[in-house]
Amino acid sequence: MFVWSVVLTILLAIVAPLRPFLIQYALDHYVFENDSQGLVFMTIVLFILLILQTIIQYFHTYLTNVLGQSTIRDLRIHVFNHITKLKLRFFDRTPIGQLITRTVSDLETIADIFSEGLIVIVGDILQVFAIIGVMLYVDWKLTLIVLAPMPLLMLATYVFKEAIKSAFQDVRSQVSNLNTFLQEHITGMSIIKYFARENQEMHKFKKINAKHRDANIRSNWYYSIFFPVVEVISSLSIGLLVWYGSKSIIENDLSPGVIVSFIMYINLLYRPIRELADKFNTLQMGMVGAERVFTLLDSKEEEVNTGDYSPEIFTGSISFEHVWFAYTEEKWVLKDVSFKVKPGETLAIVGATGAGKSSIINILNRFYSIGKGSIKIDDRDIRDYSLPYLRSKIATVIQDVFLFTDTIENNITLGNPNILKADVVAAAKEAGAHEFIERLPGGYDYNVMERGSTLSAGQAQLISFIRALIYNPKILVLDEATSSVDTETELLIQSTLQRLVKGRTSIVIAHRLSTIQNADKIIVLDLGEIQEIGSHQELLQLNGFYKRLFDLQFNSAGIKKSTVS
Repeated sequence: MFVWSVVLTILLAIVAPLRPFLIQYALDHYVFENDSQGLVFMTIVLFILLILQTIIQYFHTYLTNVLGQSTIRDLRIHVFNHITKLKLRFFDRTPIGQLITRTVSDLETIADIFSEGLIVIVGDILQVFAIIGVMLYVDWKLTLIVLAPMPLLMLATYVFKEAIKSAFQDVRSQVSNLNTFLQEHITGMSIIKYFARENQEMHKFKKINAKHRDANIRSNWYYSIFFPVVEVISSLSIGLLVWYGSKSIIENDLSPGVIVSFIMYINLLYRPIRELADKFNTLQMGMVGAERVFTLLDSKEEEVNTGDYSPEIFTGSISFEHVWFAYTEEKWVLKDVSFKVKPGETLAIVGATGAGKSSIINILNRFYSIGKGSIKIDDRDIRDYSLPYLRSKIATVIQDVFLFTDTIENNITLGNPNILKADVVAAAKEAGAHEFIERLPGGYDYNVMERGSTLSAGQAQLISFIRALIYNPKILVLDEATSSVDTETELLIQSTLQRLVKGRTSIVIAHRLSTIQNADKIIVLDLGEIQEIGSHQELLQLNGFYKRLFDLQFNSAGIKKSTVS
C-alpha cells in the first residue's frame, strides 16, 4: 500500500501542471485563431485529464487512509501487548489516563502522518517542483519575477513551523492531563459523591479544561496569522505577474495564454505550499504523538522471563530464605524474612496494615524483584521457572476484586477455550455459588458490567474465588479474600475452603483471626519483620504480638476468648 501510495503521489504531481499548460495551448492556438474544431478536441482532452486526475486522487486518498489505519492497528496491538508485559512497578507511578492517551489519541495522530502527513507532503513538494519546472520551460523570466516573493513565504513558513510545534506539544500534554483527570474521577465517582465534592472537583476540571482550550486557541491563532500571510504573498505574485505580463503583452513579448496559465500556476503553486505548512503541522503533531508512544515502547521495564524451567511434577513447597524487599531503594518493606511451607500445608500471615503481608504475595508471583535473599519453590529458585508456568501454578484471590464487563462465565474462565461450561458449573457448585448465579437473569451468561457493579461485594468475591480454583492450582493464595463479604458468605467460603485446600499449599492473609485458627502455621509480621511463627495455640501461649492482636479483636467484638479458642 505504501509503494502504490508513492506511485499515485508521483502521478498526481505529474498531472497537476498539465491542465494550465493545455489551457494555455488551447488559448494561443485555438481560441485566438478561431479554431473551433481544435477547441472541441482540447476540451475533450481536458475532460479526460480531469477524470483521470479524479480517479488517481480517489485511490490516493483511499490508500493513504487505509495505510494509516492499518499502521495504527498493528502499532496499537504492539503497544497494548507491551503494556501487558510491563512490571507492576511501572503502573504504580504511571496514571492510567496517560496510558489511554498513548494507546488511543496519540496513535491516531500517527495515522494522520500517513493519511495527511508524510506522503501528502512528499506529493506537494513534487507538485511544487513539477509546476516550477513547467513554468521555467514556458517563460523563465516571468517565472523568476513571479517567484520573487517566495523567500518571504519560506521565512513565514519556518517561523510558523517552530511556533506551531511548541503549541502542538502543549496540546498533547493537556489532552493527556484531561484524560488522566477524567479517568480517575469517573472511576472514583462514588468517593466524590460520598464526600459531596462535586463542586470542588468541577472547579478543578474547569481549570484543566481551560488549559486545554488555551493550548488549542494558541495553535489556531498561529494558523489565523499564517494563512492570511500566504494569501498576501500569493496576491503579490499575481500583482507582479499582471504588471510584467501586461507590459510584455503590449510589447508582443508574451501571449495572453501564458498570462492565464501563469495565474493558474500561481494558484496551483501556492495551494500545496500553503497546505505544506498545514500538513507539516499534521506531521509535527504525529511526530509528537509518535515520540510519546515510542517512549512508552522503549521503556525497559518489561517483566524478564529469565527462566525456562517447567517441570512435569510441581508439589508446591515454598521457602523464603533471608528475603529483603523494597518498592523504592533501601526503604525495606520486608527485612530478612525466612520461612518454609511444606506441600499441602496452610500458612497464615497476620499483622497490622503496612506490615508487608501483601508484599510477600507480590514477590512470590514475581510481580516485583527482591533485593536480597532467595525464594524457592520445590527447592528451585523462582527465577529459574518460566514465568507463565509459575503463575499458572499459583492462583490468587485478592481483596479488591476486579471483574470485566463480560459474562460471569467469561469472568471465571477469562476466555480460556480449554475450560468447559461443565467445569465452571462444577466449580461454582463446589464453592456454593451456583444457586445465586442461576437466580441471575441469564445465569452464567449474565453480564456483570464494569468492575462487577451489578453484583454485591460478596457475589463478586465468590466469582473471583471460583476463577482462582477453576485452574486447579498447586498453590492457593487468599489475600484478605473474605474481608468484603458478609458473615453468611464468609462461613460458606470457609466451609468450602476446608475441602479445597486439601492437597494444595495455601497462603492466607487475614485480619480476622477467626478465619485462620486452623492454619498449620501462622506468621506474625510487624514493620516487615517476622516477630512470631507457630500454630494458633502455640502463639497464644507465647503471650506476645499474636496474643495482643487476638485479645484486641475478640474483646472489641464482645466475644469471650475462651469461647473462641
